[in-house]
Amino acid sequence: MPTPVLPQDLLRQSLRARRRALSAAERQEAALTVAQQLVDEPDFASVATIAGYWACQGELDPAPLLERAWSAGKPVYLPVLAGDVLQFAPYQCDTPLRRNRFNIPEPEVSPTEWRQPSDMGWVLTPLVAFDAAGTRLGIGGGFYDRSFAFLLDPSWQGRRPRLLGLAYAFQQVDALIRQPWDVPLDVAITERNRCVFASNGCK
Repeated sequence: MPTPVLPQDLLRQSLRARRRALSAAERQEAALTVAQQLVDEPDFASVATIAGYWACQGELDPAPLLERAWSAGKPVYLPVLAGDVLQFAPYQCDTPLRRNRFNIPEPEVSPTEWRQPSDMGWVLTPLVAFDAAGTRLGIGGGFYDRSFAFLLDPSWQGRRPRLLGLAYAFQQVDALIRQPWDVPLDVAITERNRCVFASNGCK
């Protein structure tokens, strides 16, 4: 059952606390279940690049899926801050890391190796909450919305990355207010269900 909606700040506070309260075993089990669901996605075999993220503060960890991607020979990227937007840097398990201004690890590689958001195939997207329409509530920095704003432009003719929100089931809420700048998810995957928003369905 979706979580009832609270005022946005209280919702963030409540759900982030609930994530942090999960045990290591609960987090690992959910991450493995979600990874398997992602491998079972129809386009996993054909997707050329996968952008992950470094899980922080109890976020659902994409690491098991990234390991599967490496095993399948797929390039993996992690976000790096470039001013107020994101770029994506190549990442292997032995890539050196540095911490950005939010203390989140990023690949320590030359900016000449960074890729644009529009270069990605799948973008595994962290979130605080999501609803049945694909509206995503993040931590409030707006980095993903700014970086993928081109997806809101009906005249955009370039590549369209697929935004896949990774979450625990309790992060699904009844409804969120979508602002004009909010970039919706294509899919949300939890340990219990898979929601495809183009078809307005969760199963």
